[in-house]
Amino acid sequence: MGTGQDIVVETRNLTKVYRDFWGRQKVRALKALDLEIRRGEVFGLLGPNGSGKTTTMKLLLGLLFPTSGEIFILNKPATDVTKNEKIGYLPEESYLYRFLNAEETLDFYGRLFTMSGAVRRQRVAQLITMVGLESAKKRQLREYSKGMSRRLGLAQALINDPDLILLDEPTSGLDPIGTRNMKDLILELKKQGKTVIMSSHLLADVQDVCDRIGILYQGELKELGRVDDLLKVTDETEIRVSGLTETAKERIIKVVEEEQGTLLHCGNPTTSLEELFLRIIEESEARPGKRVRGMEKQVK
Repeated sequence: MGTGQDIVVETRNLTKVYRDFWGRQKVRALKALDLEIRRGEVFGLLGPNGSGKTTTMKLLLGLLFPTSGEIFILNKPATDVTKNEKIGYLPEESYLYRFLNAEETLDFYGRLFTMSGAVRRQRVAQLITMVGLESAKKRQLREYSKGMSRRLGLAQALINDPDLILLDEPTSGLDPIGTRNMKDLILELKKQGKTVIMSSHLLADVQDVCDRIGILYQGELKELGRVDDLLKVTDETEIRVSGLTETAKERIIKVVEEEQGTLLHCGNPTTSLEELFLRIIEESEARPGKRVRGMEKQVK
């Protein structure tokens, strides 16, 4: 029996045990996972290395068989191979033929889905533009950087215009600019109404793009919910204002004390290292030769 129309992925008591040559239990990679992923959302599987993220991905794809439990993908059992026509998959390492160029690579994968020549040419052109490889589409892949290869790997995963896209560590090995580009592409897929499941152990990546997350640890689902709800500190209140005088700040502090509150912090908010790095790069490109602001004070 399948799931409702708004549920794209459902797992029930999903368990995977790896056994040794003699059939003895070696590792319990996943334990009784109950999960529902809805249409049009970006869902993040978060956890440290070895927590069961990649195992979950492979079970969803049908590359592994569960020890026990059930999986439904797009209202079909995971064992139904016809579901794969509507699934795109980006593995942690993209294995692409290095002597082909981007157009040839995507055309090859389009042929696997029995697309007509006209549809393939249109789809290849759209995807190359989407991932920003127009200027390098004729170069052999052996000349590509890691970031370019990952973007082409994502294009390959989208060649069949899938409804469900699985991304295993999509920002693995990328520099901050490549990471930002990949996250922007994931958000673009969400705008198109695609359902995206991404696994990662990088907290910032998941926080930036995911609607909901599930946190795995040692094969067990430890937390599940919306990102903003999980990150909210319910017993603290944050007020951010600008343009206050010192006198106004003192009055606010006094009000907090009168109401028997505890002032935890009063000062300027900070940005993230990623935002700082990207802003400096953007400003440097817009105004070449401009001195880095932090260094200006140091050299005086």
